Amino acid sequence: MTQQRFVTKEDVFRWMEEGCASGIQPGLERMNWALERLGHPERRLKFIHIAGTNGKGSTAAMIAQVLRKAGYSTGMFISPYVTEWNERISVDGRPIPDSSFVRWAEHLRPLVEEMDREVGKPTPFEFWTLLALCYFAREAVPWFVVWEAGLGGRFDSTNVVFPLVSVITNIGLDHIHLLGSTLGEIAAEKAGIIKPGVPVVSGTENPDAIRVIEERAKENKSDLYLLHRDFQAETLESGPGGQRFRFGNVYRTLSDLQLPLAGEHQVKNAAVALMTLELLRQFYATVLEDEDIRAGLSATVWPGRLEKAADEPDIWLDGAHNREAARALAESVRAIRRSHTYDRLHLMLAVSADKEVDEIIKPLLPLADSVVVTRADISRALPVEQLAEAVRRAAPEIRLQKAPTAAEGLRCLREEAGNGDMILVTGSLFLVSEVRNMLMTNKEQGW
Repeated sequence: MTQQRFVTKEDVFRWMEEGCASGIQPGLERMNWALERLGHPERRLKFIHIAGTNGKGSTAAMIAQVLRKAGYSTGMFISPYVTEWNERISVDGRPIPDSSFVRWAEHLRPLVEEMDREVGKPTPFEFWTLLALCYFAREAVPWFVVWEAGLGGRFDSTNVVFPLVSVITNIGLDHIHLLGSTLGEIAAEKAGIIKPGVPVVSGTENPDAIRVIEERAKENKSDLYLLHRDFQAETLESGPGGQRFRFGNVYRTLSDLQLPLAGEHQVKNAAVALMTLELLRQFYATVLEDEDIRAGLSATVWPGRLEKAADEPDIWLDGAHNREAARALAESVRAIRRSHTYDRLHLMLAVSADKEVDEIIKPLLPLADSVVVTRADISRALPVEQLAEAVRRAAPEIRLQKAPTAAEGLRCLREEAGNGDMILVTGSLFLVSEVRNMLMTNKEQGW
């Protein structure tokens, strides 16, 4: 019996529910098997491979934006998405068209069925990775591909490419059930993206993690460029609308750079991006003028990362979902409140069940006057009552409301907040995605 061809993206999504394996299944056997049969499309492309606990997406966005301003067609592969499903795969800021997604899914379907018989079904992320490689190599053909790891590095499905530069943004405690319970163990997984002779840029600041990355780089005879040692960034001015900073390395110094992303951590991410671009310039004959760098940084937008999404009251969105990200967010919120006087701060929280809930909420609750706890519309969301109990344990006196959905949470906030207040939605990128889409499409009236 002949299978009916995919017509819409929904056809593909429905097929993926049966055609792909569930959950996370580390290992590269399936990817290597598939790429061999596809004729190794990845070998046609030039990658910048990015791993790290936090900051991967922001760093990727900065690198891609500068390359585009310099005239280089640039693909991006990211996860998870914030606004639209197809922003996972994009070229020059344009997400993969539905028609291309459907066509390449149809192309891959027989391969996936053969995989099931030979080596096992691919995970959904492996399928996305294979589709991205086919689209980039055989249709869009960008000059560069900024290639973000999904989880870890060593056994991540993206770790089948041989990049121009390997980037490790930072190391924090996240996904400890899969990657390890110490920063050194997690660093070893992230450092798995380091390839023989390929230069490495890292914004890692923890000494234990740095030692692991140094050892891996030495084993691979890869030059390692570390933040604070080989390149530096100094914040000159910071505010809710972004910041101005200075960047320096052994090759050059750039002053008065403008970055529209808020938060001190974004200056560090920018430094990692600029050092990566410098290596492309020095070692791979990439033409990058100072004006390209300035224009690219100043044009960088990264939704859901300390993003101001609405006014009166101001609603800020941030996908902080682990301890390090929550601490960085708390510092950024303090900085915002120093430059902009808000009457009160209201938190809207949702957390995934596999996260360290207490560590995420601990730095944020002292800043808040009230909290609305809810859950994102995903199966692994922490139940609302469990999140409420965690908040009560940490801050017994705080005003607390429970909302079964993000939409109900917004309604609670509408009743609670005044025009002079600040609302912060955080704890989960899935929650941020839901709320952002509600705000951007005016599904919630009154904001």
